[in-house]
This record gives sequence, structure tokens and C-alpha cells, in this order.
Amino acid sequence: MKEELIEVLFQYREAFASDNESLGAIKGHEVEIMINVERPYPPLSRIPAYPASPRASEELESHINELMKLGVLRKVGHNEEVEVKTPVIITWHNDISRMVGDFRALNAYTVSDRYPIPRIHTVLTQLSKEKFITSMDSLKGFHQNVLTPHARKSLRIIAYCGIHEYLRMPFSIKNAPSHYQRMTNTISPHELSEGWLIIYIDDIIFCSENWQLHLKRLSFVLKKILEVNMEISLQKCSFGFNKVKALGNVVSGLSLGVNKNKVSAVLLKQMPQSKKEMMSFLGFSSFHKQHLKDFAIQARSFYGICNQKTVFEMTQIRIQAY
Repeated sequence: MKEELIEVLFQYREAFASDNESLGAIKGHEVEIMINVERPYPPLSRIPAYPASPRASEELESHINELMKLGVLRKVGHNEEVEVKTPVIITWHNDISRMVGDFRALNAYTVSDRYPIPRIHTVLTQLSKEKFITSMDSLKGFHQNVLTPHARKSLRIIAYCGIHEYLRMPFSIKNAPSHYQRMTNTISPHELSEGWLIIYIDDIIFCSENWQLHLKRLSFVLKKILEVNMEISLQKCSFGFNKVKALGNVVSGLSLGVNKNKVSAVLLKQMPQSKKEMMSFLGFSSFHKQHLKDFAIQARSFYGICNQKTVFEMTQIRIQAY
């Protein structure tokens, strides 16, 4: 089985990112940003760069240089007119930095895209019925989507090192998940309707009842990925397992379970001390409510204290429910 899998992966090896020097640009689909012209448009050209510490400034420059090398950003010339620009900041998670654009002002004037995103529980229930499961994740998925020339002008960022323009779709912009879902749904619509292939934004998952059929489907999916010039992150793939971590859950051919790492993270946290912390806890719990007995009854007492007009108070009943 292992030899057969390696043979298929080698045949379609160009579907996987080989280095950090380039990034796939998906063919046949460009992302547009639609602005609500009926609302007064704010002077977004006047927004300055946010202050940053020396360490954050260094990280920002490093991220910008990397994205320029990958063809995601370009430097805006001094003679170019800039009507819209967005400040960027550095966020940290486990001592790993990430550059994030503060697109709140732009998002407020962007027309909503209501393209449907699959329901995670429905997707995972479908997967748990099959014996072999493969999960793949596109490399920097959003950044593989090319922007229209019009959209690029709305997606210019400012930092202490100057103004840069996104050539590919960034994270944090309104409608980004909808844009990506629409694109991926066009890759293989017939197979999506058959039910064995599932695409949730940048996660590609498929399942089969036997190994030979699974290899055939793997070849088909990788061929489609090559056709649209998408690149997959090999490090985030699981091929032909009977149990995989997918969309925050653990899926096997017999059951659907919770990712233990996520449960441990919640157990280590202290009881919510504010409305914001309670809303975060409820968001996690709602995501896994199919695994929680009497969730609606237990959570009922929490929703009341999330109301803006209600004083946050952890009563004895709420403590017991928690």
C-alpha cells in the first residue's frame, strides 16, 4: 500500500510546494472587491502607519520581503496615487509572528458576499462513514488567489517601511472565505455533488471504502489541483488514513471525535472572567456541541450574561453548568 501511494504522489509531485521561493497562482479566477458606493466613503488614504516596537518593525519588514519574493506583494512607487491604504500590525502566537492588516475600515464599506460555506458537522459526518480518508491543505491558500487590478488598488498596506500593494488575496478581508470557497467549488463540481470529495475553504478532504478506489481518487484530485495551478502543503497532508484530524475534529471510518489538543487547551484555561471570554468559550463549545450532552440546556444560562445590558456575574448555577 505504501509503495502504491508513493508512486501516485511522485507522479503528481508538482502539485506540492517544493520551496519558499514561489507560490502557485490559481488560474481562471480573480478576486474582486466591491465597495458600497451608496455609503459615504472615508478618507482611507490619510490613515498613517501604526507605531511599532523595534522588534515588531523588524518582523514586519521580514514578512513584507517574504511576500514580495512570493509575488504576493509589490512596492508602490512614490509617483503612484494612493486612495486607500491599510495599516498592518504584528501579532504573536507561541512566539511566532504573523503580519495582519487592520482592514476594519475597508471591510465596513465592502459589499457582503453571501456565497454559502459548507456546514462543518455535515461534512464531518459524511467523512466518518468511509474507511480511507485523505486530508490536504493548500499552502498559504488565500495568497494563491489573484486579485483584479481594481481590487489591488483597494488593498494597499502601510508600514514604517513604505506602502505595498497586494497582488494576491490577503487574510482578514471581508468575504475572503466566500471568494475561496467559490473558487474551489469550481475545481470539480460533479465529484462534489457525488459526496466523496469535500472542500471546506482551503481544506480538501476525500474518502473511499477501499484502497484501490482511494488511490484512483487521489490521482484524480491531484490532477485537478495541477490543472488550476494550486499548490498543496505536503506537511499538512494525511494520505489514506483511517483516522485524520480535520476541521478541528478527529474523523475515523467508524466515528467522529474531538481533537484532544483543543479540549486540553480549554481545560487548562480558567473560568471566563468577562463577557468576551465567555463568548469565546461559547464559540468553542458550540463548534463541538454534537459531542456535548444537553448542550442547549447547559449553555442557556450563559447567553444571558453576554448581553450588553447585563452585568457579568458567574452565579452558582452558571458555575455548575460550566
